[in-house]
Amino acid sequence: MSARGKARRRALDILFEAEARSENPLSVLAERLERAEPPVNEYTTTIVEGVCRHRIRIDELITTYAEGWTLDRMPAVDRNLLRGGTYELLWMPDVPEGVVISEWVSLASELSTDESPQFVNGLMARFKQLKPSLAL
Repeated sequence: MSARGKARRRALDILFEAEARSENPLSVLAERLERAEPPVNEYTTTIVEGVCRHRIRIDELITTYAEGWTLDRMPAVDRNLLRGGTYELLWMPDVPEGVVISEWVSLASELSTDESPQFVNGLMARFKQLKPSLAL
């Protein structure tokens, strides 16, 4: 797994843990940075901070385009995969869109249900298609 791939997975771990503990992801991130075991990659920090900064808009987009699924009905890991992936896809223009989608779908394949990779891929591909017209 690439350094950025590991950073994405670590960001997902932090986002998921924060939700499970009903805490702010920035607090969980701060704990991990302080503990530094395992070390937190700068890219992980960028993703977690970005998701927090744009969380309302990210959740609006997911809710709007996830046909037949509410955020609450989605598995928690999928919700957080989509948050991290949507942030990276829409607010990090220096990262190739295909790589972003592929990496987050790969995490869905590894960590979630059998249907999750297709769901994550479909929704992120839709965001990629709509990106020029989305008000960010």
